Amino acid sequence: MNNQRTHCIRCGECCLSSSPTLQRQDLHLVKNGWIQQKALFTIRKGEMVRDNIHGTIAITDREMIKVKERDGDHGGCPFFEEHAKACQIYNQRPLQCVALKCWDTKDFMGLYAGPKLVRDDLIKDDVLRGFVEVHEKRCSYSLMESHVRGIEKEGENAVNRIMEVLKFDFHLRPFVSRRLGISDQEMDFIFGRPIINTISMFGLKVIQEPDGTFFLTTAKQVGPA
Repeated sequence: MNNQRTHCIRCGECCLSSSPTLQRQDLHLVKNGWIQQKALFTIRKGEMVRDNIHGTIAITDREMIKVKERDGDHGGCPFFEEHAKACQIYNQRPLQCVALKCWDTKDFMGLYAGPKLVRDDLIKDDVLRGFVEVHEKRCSYSLMESHVRGIEKEGENAVNRIMEVLKFDFHLRPFVSRRLGISDQEMDFIFGRPIINTISMFGLKVIQEPDGTFFLTTAKQVGPA
């Protein structure tokens, strides 16, 4: 909160710090194409995320859809034009962006507590829904946690189960893209981020060799992708 301000000065600080999560009321922005699905990714239940509201890292207890951040070290919202200090979709921006006032967070906090947009609101194709359901069953974070906890007692057997999850998640994405004619850029929205990237939340790291072979090792730092 900035007690020195009473209005937006277009500094871009909020846009450069992160990207918005979509509320259920933002459904029309995606349906009407203002925000394309390839610009989104799904945070799945049980995933470790950075809570920018409280400045903590936590395991989310619900699904959320978020705008992908810009590539590079600085991150931030991809719709923000830094040189112009302007939003490319200002008149059709998400509700979190409308409500965010750095000098008074009351409106934002009230909105943030409300229902979030989820994949079920957007995915209506029965075949694609089926793939999502299978993926959730075989690649849920609760299942991954169970396998990781089993390493101490079961050793290689538990590691093999983790590798099966990683391979299924990895190979399902291009298969669905080809089978249903969906851009591979939409896979992070449909299935969430690849588990080979998010597995660091369990203190593990995946090394992929040029021939496609996976190796599982320990990560130097535990945290969200």
